[in-house]
Amino acid sequence: MKGNVAAIVLIAVGTFFLLTNLGLLHVSLAELFKTWWPAILIVLGISMFALPNGKK
Repeated sequence: MKGNVAAIVLIAVGTFFLLTNLGLLHVSLAELFKTWWPAILIVLGISMFALPNGKK
């Protein structure tokens, strides 16, 4: 599961940068981060609960 999440994140980030470089998407990463940084912390916290810690 952890590998799948990492793969999906890489695909999403790559797609974002590709669309930005092609001029199809006009978004400032600084503005996004400035606005949404609390949500990023919340998502990281939830993912720590949802993903197994690797102990069997």
